[in-house]
Formats: sequence, structure tokens, C-alpha cells
Amino acid sequence: METETCIDSMDFKVRELLKEARLECSSLLTKLVDDTVSAIKSAIDKIPEGLQMGGNSDGRFLKVTADWAPGFVRDIGADKAEFKFKKPKSIEIGGSYSIGCIAKPDVNIDLLLRLPKECFHEKDYLNYRYHAKRCLYLCVIKKHLKSSSSIQKVEWSALQNEARKPVLVVYPAANLGEVPGLFIRIIPTATSLFDLSKLNMKRNNVRALNAGNDPQPTPIYNCSILEDMYLEEKSNFVKKTFSGWKELGEALILLKVWARLRSSIYVHDCLNGFLISIIVSYLVAKNKINRDMMPMGIFRATLKFIEIHPLWKHGLYFPMSDQNASSKGNEQLNSLTRFNLAFRISSVAYPELQDEVALTLRCLEKCRDGGFEEIFTTKIDNAAKYDYCIRLNLKGNSEVYSLGFCLDEECWRVYEQDVHSLLNQGLTDRAKFIRVIWRNTYSDFNVENGLSALDSEPLFVGISVSSVEKAFRVVDIGPNAEKKDEALMFRKFWGEKAELRRFQDGKIAESTVWESKQGTRHLILKRIIEFLLGRHLSLSKKDIIPVVDQLDFCLLHDGK
Repeated sequence: METETCIDSMDFKVRELLKEARLECSSLLTKLVDDTVSAIKSAIDKIPEGLQMGGNSDGRFLKVTADWAPGFVRDIGADKAEFKFKKPKSIEIGGSYSIGCIAKPDVNIDLLLRLPKECFHEKDYLNYRYHAKRCLYLCVIKKHLKSSSSIQKVEWSALQNEARKPVLVVYPAANLGEVPGLFIRIIPTATSLFDLSKLNMKRNNVRALNAGNDPQPTPIYNCSILEDMYLEEKSNFVKKTFSGWKELGEALILLKVWARLRSSIYVHDCLNGFLISIIVSYLVAKNKINRDMMPMGIFRATLKFIEIHPLWKHGLYFPMSDQNASSKGNEQLNSLTRFNLAFRISSVAYPELQDEVALTLRCLEKCRDGGFEEIFTTKIDNAAKYDYCIRLNLKGNSEVYSLGFCLDEECWRVYEQDVHSLLNQGLTDRAKFIRVIWRNTYSDFNVENGLSALDSEPLFVGISVSSVEKAFRVVDIGPNAEKKDEALMFRKFWGEKAELRRFQDGKIAESTVWESKQGTRHLILKRIIEFLLGRHLSLSKKDIIPVVDQLDFCLLHDGK
């Protein structure tokens, strides 16, 4: 009887949550969206083909050049960036609005703009030429959108925090109280632009990236282009999957609400709304979700899949479309060419995602009322998630992009990895999780001026300790003295902090010692982190802002 009451209570709360979270498309909202999209299409339709910056079309085909965004083209290292402007092949609404699954409060509409093939050469997948032209194309559109009376303002953003893939954010001139802050994102797509075999995961397409004379593979760069090539196809697949399936749409809303409450996983290297819809569609295609299931059943099935399927390692692949598979008369393209839809999920983010999923599934089984409060209403931001929170001020730090802004990965992602690797090696078993996140794109960033301004936001480091005993440990024991190579590496890593010690059991080993009074051992991790970042990344203490001891003065009694 108690179990039945719990289930009834959970079902009631879920229904109420869906009423509150799901955006209902009223006639006023539909009209606002339709009018704004029409205004965007009208403004684009008025662009004379062959437009050149500062000039007028006179019947000749004039080129769009790097002068539209000189800083961007320079910083990504594109070696060619000129084309004759042609209008987009199609402009269609995609994303959550197209399937009626927008979860409040974030209300935005995705507008997929197909780039015309005539603006590209067959080898523009090389050396950031595609990314440069993609940006320049948006620059032309941005200029002409500003003249529309139906549009309040146009800003730059980036697709999943990827600065080399800017998108336009368009705010309607009209305001609607039920959807404050509504905007439309114009996202370019690159359907059938390039030969898919040229973008396989073992191929080098950035010639500046090499080790000696050996070109290095550029899988992230290649996926960046493939993502645009497959975007329309996967968007249409999601539309078809969700069409007329109320319970599936409700489950998607629940998954979005759940993910957004968890700052560590709803971020550029983990989950986003579109990827969640792709995962759900994938499970439908694999018959893991069926029409007999209720929204909470679909929610649970999706989480169980994420828990056991290592997305960062095995990826998420859909069958090739007939169009792509037969484009070169080859129905079985090499598996390396298949596009991993989960390519943005990192090996660092996935364990945390698994952990959050495991906690949620446990709540469903063990917590009161099926864990509704814990799962759907409790905000787990970084301060709640981590034992130690550190912010690194890297503004003006040229070391971040010393090798260039963009090779295979962007410099900000590489720096995230460097910081994580360094702290993971130095903290050893003191830390259960180390999360490094740098949200480097922001709303008033001007693509045209380049990428050097994208270091204004601090880099975030979150650390969950494995146990208090390990975190507060004073001595770390390294390799035995007789293991000379390992001992040498240890001394090189720790520098002046490394010392050779004889321990009570007679063992002689390298070690580091963090002498500390009993009441200040919670600062040991802070001291280790400051030392490592200073020694290996040349960061000064003023640029390392840990949240750990700011309130210690409240605990003092007689100076102790």
C-alpha cells in the first residue's frame, strides 16, 4: 500500500512538473516565431549575390573576403577564405521547437541554414577553410539582419562553446511576456559539401599539425565539420522519431530538467539538449524504448543506457543515410568515416555523468516519493557538487594559445586537459573527481576581431575528495630510491618539494611533505594545487582563487 502511494505521489508530481516546465506554443508565441523567421528570411533574400564589403552589386560576381572578419580568419589559421556569395539553399526550423519539446526557462529556437555548395571548393575541408567561410557567410547575413525593423539586435554565440563555429543569435523586436528573453539561433549546416571519406578519423586535415615530418590525425577537427554535414539529417530523424509521441516528448522534458540542474554534466564536454534527444531517438531505433512505456519509464531506460554505455569511448553512431553512402558509389564506407554523435563527451566528463546517473537511479529506488525532490527540483551546482572550487584567472595569459588558437582541438580545450592531467598526477588518490571547465564564449564577443578576447572568463576547477583522511594526508610516498628512472621523474615533477626519506619500516623513498597544524590540514590541497600550477603552468597565486579558507576566521577561538 505504501509503495502504491509513493508511485501515485511521484506520478502526480511529474505531471505537475511537466505542466510547469514544458513550453506550450500559444498562438501569440507561434506568431512571434513565424514573424521573426519570416523577417530573417526576407532580410537574407534581399542580399544581392556577389556582395563585397564596402561595395555594391553591379551584376558582376564579387568576392566575400577575409576583410569581413580579419581577426577570426587570422586566428584560426585559414590559408584560403574567399568566395562568391550565394543565398542559402534552405532555411528550416529545427531543434526542440520543431518537436514541441522546449523546456523552460531557456526558450530559444534553432534555425538551420544550409550553406550553398557554390561557395565552397571540394578541398575546403583542409586547413580551416570551411570554418573561415562559414564565419564569413554569417558575417554577411548579420550585416543585413540589422536593417530589419522586426529584429531588435543580433549577437554572436558559439555552437557548444566551440569558438571556431560561431552562430548568430537574433532577438525579436517584439516582446512576449510568456517567453522573456526569447531568441533565435541561426546555425549553418553543410549537407553534402564534402566527400565523407576525406574526413575519416585517422586523416590529417590541418597541415600545420605534425610531429616532425609525420602529419598527425585530426579527429576532433574532422568531427567539427562532420557535425555540420549531418546536422539536418539527424534533426529530421529526431523530428520523425518524436512526431505524434506524447510520452517520448514528456520524457525528453524530464531528462532536460534533470540535466540542467547538474552544472557538472550540462556543459560543452558532456550533455546538451540536442544530444539528449539524439540518445533517446537512438534507443527508439534500437527498440530499447517502445510506445507502451510511460515518460518515467523512458527516463529510467535512458539513464540506464548512459550508465552502461561508455559514450566517450565507444561513441554513438547511426547508420549512414543512402545519400551519403552512395555519394561515391560506395555503399559501405569505412567505419572510420562514421560520425560519432557523442564526440564532444570527454573521458573526464563521462565518469562524472555516470556518477550522477547512478545517484539518480539509486534515488528512484531508495528515496522518499521516488526521489522526485532530489532528482527534479534540487540544484546541484558546482558549490554543492565539489569539496574544493578553484578559479584560474587566465586573462591575457599568452601561454594558453602559444601553439595557436586552433589545431585539432581549440587551445582552451587543450588547456583544460593540461590542467586536469597536472592535478590528476599531483593529487593522486586524494581526489575522487577533478573537473576542469572553461566557458570561454560570451554574448558580447565580436567574432570579427578574433579569438584573443575569449580568455576573460575564469577557468573553473572542481575537486571531490576521495576521503578526508587521504585529502588531509601530510606525507605522500613516491618511488623507492633504487628505482632510479621513476625517482628521477618524481623529482622532476615535484622540484624542490621532493625529498628522499627513510620511513619507520626501513623503506627509503622519494616523498613530498606538507607540514601542517591539525586545524589547517584542510588547506593542504590548496597548497598542493598552488604549487603545481605555479611550477608547471607559471601561474601566480593571485591568479589562483580557491574557495576553501575564506570563513576560517569564524572558527577561531583564542587564536586556534
